[in-house]
Amino acid sequence: MIRQTIKGSLKAIIAKYLQDKGITDSLNFTLEVPPGNIDADFALNAAMLIAKKVKTNPRTVAQELIDITVREIPELIEKAEMAGAGFINLHIKNEILYKELETILREKDKYGSFPENNKEKILVEFVSANPTGPLHIGHGRGAAIGDSIARILKHLGYNVTKEYYLNDHGNQMLVLSKSVEIRFKQLKGEKIDFPADHYQGGYITDIAKRLVSENRNIDKINFKYEAVKEILSGIKNDLKDFAVEFDGWFSESKIIADKDKNGKTEVDKTCKYLLSKGDAYVKGGALWLASTKFADGKDRVLKRSDGRYTYLASDTAYHKNKFERGFTKLVNLWGADHHGYVARIKACIQMLGFDKEALDIILYQFVSLVRNGQSVTMSTRTGEFITLKEVADEVGKDACRFFFLLRAPDSRLEFDLELAKKQSSENPVFYVQYVNARCSSIIRKSKNIGGITAEIKNIHFSLLNTKEERDLIKQLAEFCDTLALSEKTMSPHHFTVYLIELADIFHKFYEKCRVLTSDANLTSARLKLIEGVAIIIKNSLNLLGISVPDKM
Repeated sequence: MIRQTIKGSLKAIIAKYLQDKGITDSLNFTLEVPPGNIDADFALNAAMLIAKKVKTNPRTVAQELIDITVREIPELIEKAEMAGAGFINLHIKNEILYKELETILREKDKYGSFPENNKEKILVEFVSANPTGPLHIGHGRGAAIGDSIARILKHLGYNVTKEYYLNDHGNQMLVLSKSVEIRFKQLKGEKIDFPADHYQGGYITDIAKRLVSENRNIDKINFKYEAVKEILSGIKNDLKDFAVEFDGWFSESKIIADKDKNGKTEVDKTCKYLLSKGDAYVKGGALWLASTKFADGKDRVLKRSDGRYTYLASDTAYHKNKFERGFTKLVNLWGADHHGYVARIKACIQMLGFDKEALDIILYQFVSLVRNGQSVTMSTRTGEFITLKEVADEVGKDACRFFFLLRAPDSRLEFDLELAKKQSSENPVFYVQYVNARCSSIIRKSKNIGGITAEIKNIHFSLLNTKEERDLIKQLAEFCDTLALSEKTMSPHHFTVYLIELADIFHKFYEKCRVLTSDANLTSARLKLIEGVAIIIKNSLNLLGISVPDKM
C-alpha cells in the first residue's frame, strides 16, 4: 500500500499549497511508476497541473512542492528531484519497503483485505447462458471474468454472492422441447422433417438417444424437463471443472410463473407498480415502458397484446428482486451484443426507485481462436460452435482462464491454442506459475542450511538494498494498487498484466542476486523476500481461479 500511503500524504500537502494560493479546487494528480530508464520510485505530475491554475512556471511550482514534501514527510521520502518540464521524481525510504514486505509476510492471504467492507452486499450475476446447449467459449470468457471479479471483491472484504440467472421460460424452451421430441420420433422410425429454426446440435440427438435407450413412452415424457435437466447438468459440470461454482441458481420461472396467494407473479406486480407510477402505459392492447424518460432511445414493450411478457419485463422484475433481497450493489456480466440493453435496464432501475449507479454492467467482447496462425471456426464435436469444455480440455483450465483474462473485457481477444499449451516462458501462465515453483524449490533447499533465521523480527531487511531487490519489493507492494484498480474498472485483467511484470522483475532479481549464500543474515533476508514473492503469486493466482503449483 506504499503508493496509496504516499498519495494520501501528497493530497494533503497539495491541498494546503492550493489553499495558500487562494485556490479551493481539488487537484486530480497522478503518482505513477516511471519508465525503467528513470531512476526514481514514483513520478508526480502535480506541478504542471497547478501551474495552469496559478499561471506560473511549472518548474517553479515543482521546486516549491519538492521543498514542502521533503520537509513534511521525511519518514516516507528520501529525496525528490525535478525532471523535464516540471515532473517531480520521488525516491522513497528503504524502510518503507521493508515495512511493507513485513506486512505481506505477516498477513499472507489477508494482505490487501479490508474487513470493514463486509457491510456492503454485492451480487455478481454472470454466465446466465440459456439452458439450450453447452457453454461455448464466449460463455467461458464471461465465466472467467465474472468469477475473478467476485474473488477480487471478496478479497477486498465485501459480502459477495455469485448467481446464475436461468432463463428456463418462454418460447426458446418450447423450441428446445420440440427439438428433442422430433429427434426422439426420428430415432423411433418416424419420417419427420427437422425444422431449420430448431436446435441442431448433436447434444439434442444425444438427449433423444438416452430417452430411447430408457424405453420411455412418448406420452409420458416431459421433453422440456428432460432437456433442461441434462443440459444444465452439463453446464454445471463444465463450470465446476473451470473452477466456477455459484452460490445460487435463480430461475426465471420464479419471476414469471410462480404465483402468490392472490394469483399474481412477481412480473405481474412489477408491471402493475410501473403502470401505477405512470412509468408504463397501455397502447394498442400492449403494455409499454416509458423508458425514453430515462435516456432510452424509444419506449419498450413490457407485455405484448397477446398477454405474453417480454424479456425486459422479467428482467426488470428480476432486478427488483435482487434489491429486495438486500443487495446494495449489483454487478452484471453481459456479452457485448447486449450493448443496447444497458440504457433500458438502467431506466427500469430508476423507475423502480433504486439508484442506477448501484447497477454496474460489464460488457465483454467475444473470443476468436487461432491455431498455427489460422482461425478456428468449427467445433469438432457438434459442427456448430466451439464449446468451453473442448478448449479447456485441450489447453488446461489454468491456461484457458489466464488467456481469457489477458485483455480488458471490452477488448476483443485472440486465443492462441498452441501458445496456451507450451511449457515454456513464451506461455504467460507457465511463466508466472514457474516463479512460484522456483520460489518453492529455493525454500525447500534452504531447509538443509544451518544458521537461517526464520523470525521476522530477527531479519536484517536492510541487507536488501540492491536495485533488483528494491524493484521486487516495490512490485509486491503494487498488489494492493492492482486490487484497487481492478475494483475501480471491474476488470481482472490488471492482475494478468501485474503477474507477468512481477515474473519479469523476479527473473532479473534471480539472475543478479544469489539467494542461498555463505552469509546467513543475507540468505535469511533474501529467503523472506522469496517467501513474499510466493505469497503474492499465490494470492494473485487465487484471485484469477488459477492453480499454484509448487513443482513444474
